[in-house]
Amino acid sequence: MNTVWIIDDDRSIRWVLEKALGREGIEHASFSSAGDALAELERTPQPPAALLSDIRMPGESGLDLLQKVKERHPQLPVIIMTAYSDLDSAVAAFQGGAFEYLPKPFDVDQAVALVRRALEQTAHQNGAAEEISLAPEILGQAPAMQEVFRAIGRLAHSHATVLINGESGSGKELVARALHRHSPRRDAPFIAINTAAIPRDLLESELFGHERGAFTGAATQRRGRFEQADGGTLFLDEIGDMPAELQTRLLRVLSDGHFYRVGGQQPIRANVRVIAATHQDLEERVRQGLFREDLFHRLNVIRLRLPPLRERREDIPLLVRHFLQKSAQELGVERKRISEATLEYLQAQPFPGNVRQLENLCHWLTVMAPAQVVEVADLPPEMREQPGRESPSNWMEGLGSEADRLIASRPGEVFDRLTREFERTLIRRALAATGGRRIEAAQLLGIGRNTISRKIQELGMDEERTPEAEESGR
Repeated sequence: MNTVWIIDDDRSIRWVLEKALGREGIEHASFSSAGDALAELERTPQPPAALLSDIRMPGESGLDLLQKVKERHPQLPVIIMTAYSDLDSAVAAFQGGAFEYLPKPFDVDQAVALVRRALEQTAHQNGAAEEISLAPEILGQAPAMQEVFRAIGRLAHSHATVLINGESGSGKELVARALHRHSPRRDAPFIAINTAAIPRDLLESELFGHERGAFTGAATQRRGRFEQADGGTLFLDEIGDMPAELQTRLLRVLSDGHFYRVGGQQPIRANVRVIAATHQDLEERVRQGLFREDLFHRLNVIRLRLPPLRERREDIPLLVRHFLQKSAQELGVERKRISEATLEYLQAQPFPGNVRQLENLCHWLTVMAPAQVVEVADLPPEMREQPGRESPSNWMEGLGSEADRLIASRPGEVFDRLTREFERTLIRRALAATGGRRIEAAQLLGIGRNTISRKIQELGMDEERTPEAEESGR
């Protein structure tokens, strides 16, 4: 049954929605109270495809209705309407599992667009369910990621020092953990430390530990990260920012396998595999005198380059689905799905924050996107607008976003509307470039002068032209 139920005690609201849905060819039924709708829900063998309900009605409220509907039909999308658009109502509606919250007075076209999206969600749910398999520790099908996987496989029986190069957010620690997990040291500790995140004065103690009384505040002996990682792996993230004096101490540990706690007199043996990572060009830092060349060669035994997300765009759909599933599990909610148009849009984005930025986006969508199927319009405003981005394809992405919006709000009119706006924009810009002279504007556009005159008339652009333009266009 592809029927939409309207529940509102206001007869005029029911009438407006009935007419709007009728014009769109959407089957519907109306009820003046939540009780009537619930009674019908008990009788009918098949539930409706979507519900559109007021929140404040005599008897049971729209929130009561929402709760009872979700208990019986958790997948049924319910759009909550209210003339009292306050925070508590909105929060209660979404906590109860509402598909969307629609404050009155609303635009009828907006309401119809929401209903269509709700119906699309129901249709998708009624189809074959997507199979979600257990994801591996690192996801990637792009050739560049396959090279990383092959390298991890080759290093499975090695204790060699590894240097991972990759931009911030590209997943360097994940690769380090995978190297440890598939190494002979897998049963020993994996200890990670971001050398750029710890103040210079504390980093030495953090790495090597200290003896009691070594400095003010050292009330007890402390084991450093090297000791904690004994027999296992120590991951040094952002190694390029390590202070010069600590570079010397690290080089000594890598050279002879021994170190001293701060304030200590007895050497301690370090049975530790070191994996380092950086987003910087260490060779350039060596040339600038900011990084020791001998330490660089000690670390650069095996080097892995982790590609940024923009070099593995074909992995974005796989990553998006994984992160949406992960966020849903963490929050205890139903997993959001993502439309093909939205996936294509995301694959065209620059993602300077790489995989971490994409993961954060998926968490945001899990919390904030109104529908179960995420469309381009559901993305954060800063991602839809891309204010600072300059790209030859940017206008096409904008066109795609506008097409998505019209498909949702003006089905059946999309091609005509966009074609007219496209032609109007081209002609308007060409006329501006020629001071309103039609013949020259037609030449700039590569069309005939009769064509441009006909288009101007068809598009109703005659009134836009000044008397001077009229004269020069003859």
